[in-house]
Amino acid sequence: MVLNTRDYDLARGAADILPRLAKLKLPGEVKPEITESMIEINSSVNRRYEELLAELRKVRDGIVATAELLNLAVAGGGSHPFHKWHERRIYPTERFRRVSALYGYLAKQFTVFGQHVHVGVTSGDDAVYLTHRLAPFIPHFIALSASSPYFQGEETSFETSRLHAVSAFPLSGHMPPLDTWAEFNGYFDDMKGYGIVESMKDFYWDIRPKPEYGTIEVRIFDTPLTVERAAQLAAYAQTLAANLLRVRRTEPILPMYRVYGYNRFQACRFGFEATIIDPYSREQRRLGDDLAATLERIAPDAEAMGTREAMAELARSARAGTNGAAWLRARYAETHSLNDMVRMQAELWAAPSTRV
Repeated sequence: MVLNTRDYDLARGAADILPRLAKLKLPGEVKPEITESMIEINSSVNRRYEELLAELRKVRDGIVATAELLNLAVAGGGSHPFHKWHERRIYPTERFRRVSALYGYLAKQFTVFGQHVHVGVTSGDDAVYLTHRLAPFIPHFIALSASSPYFQGEETSFETSRLHAVSAFPLSGHMPPLDTWAEFNGYFDDMKGYGIVESMKDFYWDIRPKPEYGTIEVRIFDTPLTVERAAQLAAYAQTLAANLLRVRRTEPILPMYRVYGYNRFQACRFGFEATIIDPYSREQRRLGDDLAATLERIAPDAEAMGTREAMAELARSARAGTNGAAWLRARYAETHSLNDMVRMQAELWAAPSTRV
């Protein structure tokens, strides 16, 4: 999020920041998002956690320095806690204007901030398989990244309020229970034939295949408060995917989606303390305990892939029940000011090697 340094409300600063960043030749790409108070950071392709972390830190430092020259600040977090959506302005690109024309006020309300993680796969069938098999771990992703407990000036009682803005779009949710890439292609062709979609960008699913990149894209994360947590979340998605490809699951798909909405809501509302349901055993579990058990189960894959350090940090968060939402609530309890909380949020994003 792009902020002014007066009261730390959102600022229409993306158009000022982006041309200066282009001159720095940072790795990856920094580009506009749907409103003028947002920028999107794209990493380059990374195979290893430590490479991604080093790249994100370099990009973070470049953005922070550039923002300071313009008397602006930047911060992570899933939503700005007190901005007014009607004050936002759509960034003037053809796609964003088309989205605004189609979705009306929802486009401005979509001034929320999420992290997407792409995981490369070797075939379309593997993409469909992983899109389904990662679905039960959506509550983990939500709890670990949750960083939007405040919205429109109010304490929401949720760990993440951002996902309510996403859910308003008609093509949100999850992919239908298709089994193969051939079935997916048929479904996409039907939707395009109806005139409902033009490309995969028109599906706002929590996880979707991304055929032009050869990836599956996990889209559920709030933007974390630090780049360190961003890299850890990417490492978790990568390690889970590797484990699921190594140890193939064969249970039927449909039971997973019977409890999908309930588990997703629980994670949004209660975070690590959520109660989630195993669709096959019907057992109810505390989300934090389920996450810890999963991290232990995939430890051999983490060791092989170089993500052990990242998984250890996520396990620490699960045990302590700490995430971005908890950090923000603690800062508000100290200051009793949403403005000061956002200022500290920006300072946290800018700080080197931070832990939440």
